[in-house]
Amino acid sequence: MVTPGAPPTDTIRATAPRRAVLRLIAAHGDGHFTAADLVADAGHRGVHIGRATIFRTLDLLLEGGFIERIDLPDGEHAYVACRPSHHHHVVCTRCGRSTDVDDGDLRGVTAAVERATGYAIEGHRLELYGRCSACVGAVEA
Repeated sequence: MVTPGAPPTDTIRATAPRRAVLRLIAAHGDGHFTAADLVADAGHRGVHIGRATIFRTLDLLLEGGFIERIDLPDGEHAYVACRPSHHHHVVCTRCGRSTDVDDGDLRGVTAAVERATGYAIEGHRLELYGRCSACVGAVEA
């Protein structure tokens, strides 16, 4: 998870603008966000950082595995803060909350695909969509 105000690794210099981007990301909690969301949030909060800085910082965090890009059901792209290990996401289609989930039995599935196709699978990405328990409860109430 991205910790606000602290660099995620020693390889990313913790400049003031980058720390500001980390705080904007942390404000989204478990929800997903877009680069446009961060630009708008910066404007609303009076944080003076440019679009280019936000995009460059997102690229650095992506490269380091501290955020991941997800594809939303409507075809849009967003980001989620996450741990830097292989995992997948469950995304709430109502509130946008995101939860990391482990690989589970996908290793067996990828091995079966390799055997069936002759491909050497180098990676995969899985995103599941539904309503989180809070949103399910809110609809039923």
